[in-house]
Amino acid sequence: MPRFSANLSMLFCGHAFLERFAAAAQAGFGAVEVQFAYAFAAADIRQRLADNGLHMVLHNLPAGDWGAGERGIACHPDRVQEFRRGVEQAITYAQVLGVPQLNCLAGIAPAGVPQAQVHDTLVANLAYAASALKAHGLRLLLEPINTFDIPGFFVSRTHQALAILDQVGADNAFVQYDIYHAQRMEGELAATLQRCLPRIGHIQLADNPGRHEPGTGEINFPYLLGRLDAWGYAGCVGCEYHPLDGSLHGTEAGLGWMAAC
Repeated sequence: MPRFSANLSMLFCGHAFLERFAAAAQAGFGAVEVQFAYAFAAADIRQRLADNGLHMVLHNLPAGDWGAGERGIACHPDRVQEFRRGVEQAITYAQVLGVPQLNCLAGIAPAGVPQAQVHDTLVANLAYAASALKAHGLRLLLEPINTFDIPGFFVSRTHQALAILDQVGADNAFVQYDIYHAQRMEGELAATLQRCLPRIGHIQLADNPGRHEPGTGEINFPYLLGRLDAWGYAGCVGCEYHPLDGSLHGTEAGLGWMAAC
């Protein structure tokens, strides 16, 4: 069975954010990840990691105004300087937290901008980010997101992300493969994972439909996670799902799926 990391932006949400680290450790996780850490001091997060014997495997680059519906700015031609400032902020947090890789959300394609310009902006921004991260020994990830949940998201399929990374041409740039998003957009999960595994830097999971824990939907996780073991995947699999039980201890109540995998 692969090692799992608890995504603290979606799990243990009955607890205040800084209390989720202890909850994850008590539930048996040795690793965590977050979508965005920037609302909290990096030193405070580092202390929670140390207090609970956890390591953080991932967080995202800043992605614009999330509360206003923005889902990344890397493909926005008018926000390049903001993107670059975000890269520097993310590197600072990664250094404090010991995070080895940072994920980039391309964003929703801006209205009225030619697709070629959107594409070229994304490629240039990723090249900038990859270079900046490499100087600090960090990896850059690019995550395809399904367009049912986020209409208009610019990078939505594995082959598209790989083609973009081919243009970026950075040896520290990889795909973040989210099983839930991939199932919604393209299926062929096992075949795609096996074919693309050398270019996948991190994997996340949630079942479909509903984006809940494994065992609540149609995906055969015991088979899929067993294949990852057989193929020698050495990274963590991020648990980025909404617990079906929405109560205070709903995350803990739903963790029985791990025993079946």
